[in-house]
Amino acid sequence: MRALAKIVVLMFVVLALPNARNVAAFADCGQPVTNTGASPAGGALNVVSQQTGGNCGTDPEATIAGAAGTWHSHPICEDGGGALCNQTALCADGSPVMWVWFEAPDGEILSQGTFCPETGVTAQPQITNALVLRALRRIDLPKSELTVQPANGRTLVNFDTNFYTEQGAFDRTVRLLGQRVDLHIWPSQFNWVFDDGRSLSSTSPGAPYPHLDITHRYTRKGKLAPSVDTTYAARYRVNGGPWRDVTGTVTIPGSPVPLEVTTASPVLVGYH
Repeated sequence: MRALAKIVVLMFVVLALPNARNVAAFADCGQPVTNTGASPAGGALNVVSQQTGGNCGTDPEATIAGAAGTWHSHPICEDGGGALCNQTALCADGSPVMWVWFEAPDGEILSQGTFCPETGVTAQPQITNALVLRALRRIDLPKSELTVQPANGRTLVNFDTNFYTEQGAFDRTVRLLGQRVDLHIWPSQFNWVFDDGRSLSSTSPGAPYPHLDITHRYTRKGKLAPSVDTTYAARYRVNGGPWRDVTGTVTIPGSPVPLEVTTASPVLVGYH
């Protein structure tokens, strides 16, 4: 890695990347240090080497436009994924393609790009739909909380039992390959599992009584555990650019809710 840092010192001279300020040299700030924590770039990336030591953060060659900061780097996967993969993208000389970025103390990414010895640092890699979908699958998407009416955990045979959830749309922001990716996420489908061998798919989340959008009639008594699985769709934008649809969805299984189905017997309570 020291050899890589020296190569970058020679080749990563002042340049301007898209949406980035002019950069100084990729400074050789000392021995690389392995760091298995989350990448300063955020998202799914892991830092496999971090230039530290020496005068990093204060040395003029380790700053951008007078801002202190730290250079980071990791190899790039062929499929555009994170640092840990089995198919690392290779440069013409057989060395790994490196993703390098400069992070200010406040976490802002001031510059980024890919590095190969034969080309130096080039423009930042493209954020692909596959990479965004992979990130979407890693986000802690919420389970939908199932509400059943009647609300006492009991219902009757041959009665229109009401089901609904109140899960709505929400936003998340991640960093992929050093770039800000905004996600607008919403439930696109609900799969209602009634636990009696039957289920129902809908785009509606149901509604509380008296709006009986999602109902089910149980034909036998027993103790059951219905649930609702939620399929999420999303749109994304990179660095504040235009919104694009994410091709693909993520389904989150719901937690079962205890429900006892009973039969009702007529009881004479008086005459009128």
